[in-house]
Amino acid sequence: MKKAIYTAFCLCFLTLVGLATSSFAQQKTILTGAERPEIYLPLLENKKVGVVGNQTSILVNQDRKHLVDFLLEQNVQVKKVFVPEHGFRGTADAGEKVDNSVDAKTGLPIISLYGNNKKPKPEQIKDLDVILFDLQDVGTRFFTYISTMHYVMEACAEQGKMILILDRPNPNGGYVDGPMLKEGFESFVGMHPIPVVHGLTVGELAQMINGEGWLKNGIQAKLEVIPVANWSHEMPYALPVKPSPNLPSDLAIKLYPSTCFFEGTVMSLGRGTYDPFQMYGYPDPKFGDFTFTPVSIDGMSKTPPHQNKLCYGVDLRNESMDHQFTLRYLLDAYHKSGMKEKFFNNFFNTLAGTDELKNQILAGKTEQEIRASWTQGLEAYRSLRAQYLIY
Repeated sequence: MKKAIYTAFCLCFLTLVGLATSSFAQQKTILTGAERPEIYLPLLENKKVGVVGNQTSILVNQDRKHLVDFLLEQNVQVKKVFVPEHGFRGTADAGEKVDNSVDAKTGLPIISLYGNNKKPKPEQIKDLDVILFDLQDVGTRFFTYISTMHYVMEACAEQGKMILILDRPNPNGGYVDGPMLKEGFESFVGMHPIPVVHGLTVGELAQMINGEGWLKNGIQAKLEVIPVANWSHEMPYALPVKPSPNLPSDLAIKLYPSTCFFEGTVMSLGRGTYDPFQMYGYPDPKFGDFTFTPVSIDGMSKTPPHQNKLCYGVDLRNESMDHQFTLRYLLDAYHKSGMKEKFFNNFFNTLAGTDELKNQILAGKTEQEIRASWTQGLEAYRSLRAQYLIY
């Protein structure tokens, strides 16, 4: 009898442990905004919908189904798709022209929001009631998907349309760093007075843009954010789809805030290899023992800097996944070059969002000295950021 009771007790205990473990596992499943249709589908009922999306707009927990396909299956009236830099399937190079077209699978018109048409025209959204925005950001000021979001918000505000942000985790969302954008240096790779690493999801940033009156003439969009479930800024997040052709891995995304500055210099950052943003070099042995040769790669980089030239430099592919923003690589390459002003091109100040960083480097400042000049701006930004955090 005692044995039977003991066996029953053990079975009951194991069942409870199993249920608890299962419940714990479920709680740990990160659900993006797109994967929470019970919240947003009711908002789309009987509405004519436009979608801002690309290859990252997928529902991982539904067999990686594309958001557009899912919406159509749910009988949502999707009328058109707007696409950012790199296009709908994410195969266009950085800066490459993205043309209007038709999606072969659904027959939906695809409207480019890159090039000369960064902001939806009134006639392009007049027949819509709501626009869904679902793009995977990587948490840096110069990643252009957030600039696309700004212009879509502005167009919606001007035309009285609702914008629904389907939020996604920020893989660089656990910290804030870098120089603040200085007034007068606004561009498509930096539209807002925020640091290089802004520490916000697109939903949080959208709320900041609205709340701080950063849209044209201070107008505000009718904004709703569908939040991510089971995620916080301190949690790591591995992207299920590469967000752009030249960010092929989680490590590349971690290094991107640091190595993207090489776009504003004479250096190669590995475009034309299969590991861009994870190395840097120049056709001169004084830059390092590691070698690579950039070549034309269709769908990644058709005409990379120093194409077909043997570059010498540094391999970053073994860097830690805990990597955070640093000027170390940039300063290392600058000092080895001996080129002074000629090390930089005209894009550097635009990327930095200020002329102060370049001037500090030319003046021989150390990283510690340069960082000290950011302290006041970053402290003020952290206070501002705290007002708009969701997670």
